[in-house]
Amino acid sequence: MSDIKAKSILPEELIKEIQKYIQGETIYIPKVKSNYQSWGSSSGARKTISERNASIKEAYKNGCSVDELVEKYYLAPDTIRKILYSK
Repeated sequence: MSDIKAKSILPEELIKEIQKYIQGETIYIPKVKSNYQSWGSSSGARKTISERNASIKEAYKNGCSVDELVEKYYLAPDTIRKILYSK
């Protein structure tokens, strides 16, 4: 998120109306709900984690122990178990 000067994008009348409520402060204007993106969708993190979790499940199915998975993926044993027991 970056700062944008109101004068560069808003009409003068709207700026004057906003100034009735707030002046010289930073405000956040949220996106319309239809424009929301789910976590990790734009960065690709969600896909990366899903792929990692699938490979953890596959390795476990092929005989890897939880301790081996902890060493390989640098995750806590409880985290590995949560991944293994999730749907």
